[in-house]
Amino acid sequence: MPAIAVPAFALAWWAACYLLGRDPVRAPTARAAAALLAYAAGVVVWTVEPNSMAAQVLFCAPALLWAGAAVALLPPASPERRQIDIGWMVLSVAFLITVVALPEAGRLVVLAPLAGGVVLLWRFRDQVRPPMLPAALAVAAVLYGVTLTALLLPVSLGVPILVIAALGLDLLILAFLVAVDDALTAGERLRPDLIRSVLGALAGIVLLGGPAALTMIAVDSGAVRVLQFALVAVVMTLAGLSGAVQRALNAIAFRGDSRLRSDRAALLMRVEALPRQRTLTKVSEDDFRRFTRQALDNYGDLGRLMRSPLTGLAIVDQGRTSREEKALRLRAVLHEGVDRLRPAGEFDTTDSWRLYNALHYCLVLGLNPYARRLNTDGLDRDARRALDWMRRKVPRRTLRRWQEEGAAVIAGRLQAQLNGGKPRWSVRGAPTRST
Repeated sequence: MPAIAVPAFALAWWAACYLLGRDPVRAPTARAAAALLAYAAGVVVWTVEPNSMAAQVLFCAPALLWAGAAVALLPPASPERRQIDIGWMVLSVAFLITVVALPEAGRLVVLAPLAGGVVLLWRFRDQVRPPMLPAALAVAAVLYGVTLTALLLPVSLGVPILVIAALGLDLLILAFLVAVDDALTAGERLRPDLIRSVLGALAGIVLLGGPAALTMIAVDSGAVRVLQFALVAVVMTLAGLSGAVQRALNAIAFRGDSRLRSDRAALLMRVEALPRQRTLTKVSEDDFRRFTRQALDNYGDLGRLMRSPLTGLAIVDQGRTSREEKALRLRAVLHEGVDRLRPAGEFDTTDSWRLYNALHYCLVLGLNPYARRLNTDGLDRDARRALDWMRRKVPRRTLRRWQEEGAAVIAGRLQAQLNGGKPRWSVRGAPTRST
């Protein structure tokens, strides 16, 4: 049993860490990572106490989180997207409580939200990228449902740990699909970065997973098994979250030298950006608009700007070798593009100002007009007026549409740089986001 349980746990834990390392804030990656962590915890509990209620509940939880990932993959412009997301959160809590109270067969009710999430994603399949994502997710969901049914019902399909391993394989497929979506959305490459991380995970499984499995077989103790799983989790965390671990170690080791910490952080951002960098060759207008919107969303995050394909623009590159300099120059180019949307005259909230206000105050300055506790300390009069106007009179969906329109205008002006044309506007220093 440990010979299968340890690799299954290790791969699930690594995949969760890898997704969190890519983008811990984005909903699909966070929910898919949570599903993998729940499965990994279920493997540990099952190994210590087979067929226990806690293990079964942990194996059911990924279905709810998987449904949340499917809902989060819906296009932002889809109707009632926010209400659907809130509904998923409420239903997940209700279903999880129900699963704890029901017997083994009744716990299959968790497949209902998963089916609903997949159906919703399939309904908007023409707006989802890549086009194969809804179909692939549906197939993986069906396989997960069949495997979970075989685990919870008295159906003999061989050794239970093999069924559990198959369950983990379905979740790894989900992780891969979410990683593909994340890479496409951000305009990054996935393969080089994924291969590097997979090799690190496989090395950890061989070097530590094997001895851990042999230790579990030799010593039949629950505490020893949990300890071995913990050691494997540490190694898989290092493989999947190497950048975050290095940053944490730098913060501790060089806490008294801020300059050294800053220099090492800049180098680490460059290292992480290299395997994810995508070139601007054969890019469609839709992709270019998406890259521009993504860069505006990441205006205050220098590490993400380093990975943006827009760093390959002639106006940004100009023979520079430092990715940090390219990211700073891209930020300046974006700021210049937003400034060009500003109408002449004093600040206003009329229709002609909508694109500038939506981009400048929300993306460049990083202000959230819908925050529950809106902090306006240090803001000038215009910023206060803009936030108050958006909060009272501009719905969230309308603001997002304005940001899309503004990004499309800026993308149209930038796309000429793909051919190496001369810049038609000056590039000056750009401010960072407000904290």
